Amino acid sequence: MQRNASPSMGDVAEAAGVSLSTVSYVLSGKRTISAPTRERVESAIRALGFSPNAGARALASRKSHTIGLMVPFSPDVDFTVVMQFVGAAVTAARAVDYNVLLLTHEDGSGMKRVAASGSIDGVVMMDVEYDDPRLPVLAQLSIPSVLIGMPRDVGGLACIDFDFTQASRTAVGHLVALRRRNVVFIGSPAQALTRHVNYAERAVNGFVDAATDAGIRHLELSCEPGLAAAEEVVFETLSRMPDVDGIVVHNEALLPFLQAACGRAGVEIPRQVSVVAICPDNLAEAAPLPWTSVGIPTELIGRTAVDMLMSRIDGEPQPPEQRLVGAPLTPRATSIQAA
Repeated sequence: MQRNASPSMGDVAEAAGVSLSTVSYVLSGKRTISAPTRERVESAIRALGFSPNAGARALASRKSHTIGLMVPFSPDVDFTVVMQFVGAAVTAARAVDYNVLLLTHEDGSGMKRVAASGSIDGVVMMDVEYDDPRLPVLAQLSIPSVLIGMPRDVGGLACIDFDFTQASRTAVGHLVALRRRNVVFIGSPAQALTRHVNYAERAVNGFVDAATDAGIRHLELSCEPGLAAAEEVVFETLSRMPDVDGIVVHNEALLPFLQAACGRAGVEIPRQVSVVAICPDNLAEAAPLPWTSVGIPTELIGRTAVDMLMSRIDGEPQPPEQRLVGAPLTPRATSIQAA
């Protein structure tokens, strides 16, 4: 007697009266399928006793069902925030039955090696510099890619990032509305600016432009993390601008120490100096005195980057695109109107 072959995805598609790709999308969740169509496919799966085999699907489609996530662990990067992006990307990938391979080589060599071996179907690149040395490597690879960050030349690339320029403008606008006229920007560590990391420079430039447009006195400083560095930057601020009454801070690793440093220097927040942080909301809310902040939506950006990548992995024609995600300012305890 001849044993009947196990039902295939093609059998399911025929029984449900749909295309093979529709069955694949129902199984993987990569596309939104209408409820009636999904019910027909699921009914056919149950009736035929079909059991999808992930390994067989990967072999048939020549896909690894793995994406690479490039996260160079530079000393000037705040790992707490980086891991929020990573967590969101991993969650989004798992939702469509994909694994994530973490790539930490700063020169792109790791990405090149795993792409050549067929170990990944696409890559999300983080911590993008204006003239990022990894981009030429990426251009040589025939795999889909999405950048979290904006390089100088975005032509032909798919990018998503927080609008740091507008975030700084929003922060300055809030301080101006509170009648603050002498404002300091405390930004990323000096190494981030030396590397020309796009988010650090865009935040500074947005601050300078907004302060200039508003006609207020302004000063820009960089700072390392830690209490000693926080005390030093507060001392420098008071030395160079004794009448400072507003601060915009874009340096997440500094935030846990800045309030204590201001207190030791006799700077009273918010009566004397109002402060706005550019950071994820959970960091702003965790401070002893919750920071007024323009929140960086790390989860949204990480999830959207993976969604953009999946559209490209599926082979659909996708034009180059650059998305900037904004966020509102949330007033909290560190900003009040000047007396």
